[in-house]
Amino acid sequence: MEVSQSKPEGFLPPRSLLVGMAIGAVILFICATVRHWLFQSTALDLGFFDQAIYLISQGEYPRVSFRGFHILGDHAAFLVYPIAIFYKIYPSVYWLFLIQAIALALGAWPTWQLAKQTGLGEKESLTMALVYGLYPLIFNINLFDFHTEVIAVPALLWAVWSARANKWGIFLISLVTILASKAVLSLTVFMLGIWLLIWERKRLMGLITTVAGIAWFIITTKGIIPAFSGEEAAAVGRYSFLGDSVAEIILNLILKPQIVLGMLFTLDNLFYLVLLTAPVIWGIWGKAWAMFIPAIPALFVNLVTDYLPQKDLIHQYSLPILPFLLLVVMTHWYQGSSWLKKLRWIILWTAIAFLALGKYTYFFGRYWHHWGQLANLQTAVSLVQPGDRVLTSPHLAAHLSHRPDLELAIEAEAPFDLNRFDAVLLQTNYAGWENSQGTVEALAQRVSQDSAFTPEYQENEVILYRRAPSIP
Repeated sequence: MEVSQSKPEGFLPPRSLLVGMAIGAVILFICATVRHWLFQSTALDLGFFDQAIYLISQGEYPRVSFRGFHILGDHAAFLVYPIAIFYKIYPSVYWLFLIQAIALALGAWPTWQLAKQTGLGEKESLTMALVYGLYPLIFNINLFDFHTEVIAVPALLWAVWSARANKWGIFLISLVTILASKAVLSLTVFMLGIWLLIWERKRLMGLITTVAGIAWFIITTKGIIPAFSGEEAAAVGRYSFLGDSVAEIILNLILKPQIVLGMLFTLDNLFYLVLLTAPVIWGIWGKAWAMFIPAIPALFVNLVTDYLPQKDLIHQYSLPILPFLLLVVMTHWYQGSSWLKKLRWIILWTAIAFLALGKYTYFFGRYWHHWGQLANLQTAVSLVQPGDRVLTSPHLAAHLSHRPDLELAIEAEAPFDLNRFDAVLLQTNYAGWENSQGTVEALAQRVSQDSAFTPEYQENEVILYRRAPSIP
């Protein structure tokens, strides 16, 4: 695609966009904070990252205790190490909310830059930044704990802009950031390189990107992840119909296309594609779809699995798709093939899509489930000592993850070896994520009958059991 040669007035965004990003970051941070305060965050993935980053900041081995392996054994997300610097200043889970909010809000800046680089005017470019900010996934993913790949979203946008502008410094920093955020994004980087090489005619950048993507994929899936976890990459199980390893899955993708086609053409996938495109459907019609090529790996792995969280606008799996979907939209708008062209109609459609698909409605219902027990939960959490080995429910784990020994009281882990714990904290009227009410009640009864434990706090179905000090 031939990019307009008109140069932007400057690198820094205008004041209106700076103010908008600041407001957006504040809103996202407050929403994530309130959700956590209401005990709606979970062990996966907030407690997962919080425990590992805390341990790194303390100079300890970053083993996620309730998963049983080193943090790099999950997705080789090396970004956790620079994030741990903030925990050195003060160890708090709220750093993760702040980093995530800022990263998501900052994506509007390169979106604006890309729109101007494409040839859109100032008002149109600012509108594209608004389209990015109000795309429902941006708000929704902010409410789903914390994920390092949120940082890859602005990095992907900067990578495209800097490649077209021949800004090598920004390009290489963006590339490293993307690869360090999650191993699977190496596939996105690989296809980004192919696109730069063939369609954008950026031979050196394209070659470096292609090689970096495929090399990092091999290094992480065959080296880093197995070395730190002792098993295949975490998501392999979602593609078990194709094999039990990354290599076997790739081979069967080629040798057994009939299986793949059967997984692709489903009603769930059709609904997912509708969700994905609905907020920007006014701009997807045209001939600029070559720009979507880097998003193909992420879209394909989402379509070919039957794991439904990969087919919505709530979880993180669609994040690598968004930058290139926006690139298609802004190009069609510039070329004049979009359905909507007037700013007011585009803004109206964007607002309607956000109101329809944004999960702000959770604050008007489901997030208040623990309101009647909120004070009790806060009291019980405050009584847990820093050195305690804790067994607790997933929705309480993210409030107790600054310790090396934390286990989840969930059905999959039963029966529990109580000798391993100093404290057991339960909310007996709420089972939570991947759990059953029977598991919680049975565990509470078992601990209450264990002479080694005594109830330190018991109020309104919130119980903290503590191991009695041993008598010499």
